[in-house]
Amino acid sequence: MSAQTLLNSLFQYKASVDDELLDALNALEADAPSDAFRSALRVLNHAHLVDRIFVANLQGLGHTYAASWSSETPPLAQLSADIRDTDRWYIDYTSRISLQEMEEVVDFTFTDGGRGRMSREEMLAHVVTHGGYHRGEVGRLLPDIESTAMRDVFTGYLHRTDPARRQ
Repeated sequence: MSAQTLLNSLFQYKASVDDELLDALNALEADAPSDAFRSALRVLNHAHLVDRIFVANLQGLGHTYAASWSSETPPLAQLSADIRDTDRWYIDYTSRISLQEMEEVVDFTFTDGGRGRMSREEMLAHVVTHGGYHRGEVGRLLPDIESTAMRDVFTGYLHRTDPARRQ
């Protein structure tokens, strides 16, 4: 398996578990949102902002984000749509990136103004692992979605999408 194939599979996995988590949050939103629910949305918004920052970095573009956290969190419906759009962008990007592009080192600016330098492959790995960390954090904030959060493992995704892998 090539790094490009693996990264594309990881971003398909990310999109799948993001969908499951967002659906679970939508179901919980019908109840009066708690402080934990609002905290969970804030965490997801942070993860999404980082995803968007790295979309710009991967393209060698500047961005307008002054921080990776926001004092204002969009409503869940808007955040869900934005996360799903960004997940699709990453799936498309990783489906067509070449080995030479993945190895290319890109200079960028962090939100604090500091300079950074990473390969595109490292940036993509960061986005995947960063998102997984924060999905787990949401699962800890909202025990009501624990059954969804517990399914957030790559092996589970592979077995759901390709049952022949499970013996």
